[in-house]
Amino acid sequence: MIQEAAQRAIKDGRTKYTHSLGILPLREAIAEHYRDRYGVEVSPDQILVTAGTSPAMLLLFMLLLDPGDGVILSDPHYACYPNFVRYAEATPVYVNVEEEDGFQYRPEAIRERLSARVKAILVNSPANPTGTLLSADRMARVAELGPWVVSDEIYHGLTYEGKEHSILEFTDHAFVLNGFSKAFAMTGWRLGYLIAPRPFMRTLQKTYQNFFISTNEFVQWAGVAALKEAAEDAARFRKIFDERRRAMIAGLRAIGLGVGSEPTGAFYVLANAKRFTRDSYKFAFQILEGAHVGVTPGIDFGRNAEGYLRFSYASAVARIQEGLRRIGGFLARFPR
Repeated sequence: MIQEAAQRAIKDGRTKYTHSLGILPLREAIAEHYRDRYGVEVSPDQILVTAGTSPAMLLLFMLLLDPGDGVILSDPHYACYPNFVRYAEATPVYVNVEEEDGFQYRPEAIRERLSARVKAILVNSPANPTGTLLSADRMARVAELGPWVVSDEIYHGLTYEGKEHSILEFTDHAFVLNGFSKAFAMTGWRLGYLIAPRPFMRTLQKTYQNFFISTNEFVQWAGVAALKEAAEDAARFRKIFDERRRAMIAGLRAIGLGVGSEPTGAFYVLANAKRFTRDSYKFAFQILEGAHVGVTPGIDFGRNAEGYLRFSYASAVARIQEGLRRIGGFLARFPR
């Protein structure tokens, strides 16, 4: 139905420039989605529709940060976050999150890293690369720390245990990044959005208009269909991912890799490979060459993820099992 909505929009000539904030029906659908799912009120005038979530993050950090400012990031973290911060001539300020604590932020650890120059705390729940959900209690405590909270909610809709929370349930002193790539499998459509406090919207709108003019119109109509008509498809999609998640976790443990903190969201497992290596970058290439399976070295996500490997289960169970079989054969060369 998402594809049909896009095709219908093209046939109807909806291929022109739109309002720079995005078409009103999509912004209204996003506002309705946040009201129904999280019980929060968001005005369509607080929503900027962007060509993917990355442009939204770039614009936000360019607006929010001055040279020399700091942004709290978890370690490990999505590999691109520091690049956005540095592009704004600001500094990533890392806070370790540990496997034995479910890879969750500890608010007291964040507090120790705060200074007058720290403008924002970035929250990603469910998280890449860990699949971790931040508990409601910890999210509320993070919201109380003072700086702006930037909440990357792109993996919302892909939660298998527990409940995902929007930062807007706990504070208005926040920005939300979200999009359609993950929960609706629309990665190549490049459709995202930013929810921001009203005082920031005019500047965000003018900046986006100058850089991008507007987001593709027919893609926006596909987004409307996703939010209004694709709930059953999304639920079925989520069930399939949960089956893959369970297969991945069981398979990793069977071949000797550690999963001390089971992921409950997104589609990643950050597996502990320290019994085999302390150089995840080199080890990932050895697996690629020896088992012909691609995995991501933990060091890509921060120093605190060294010795780990990230596995994605965004593939069929049969392919996951075959990949793990190959990796298991490779790991059998190492003494147990």
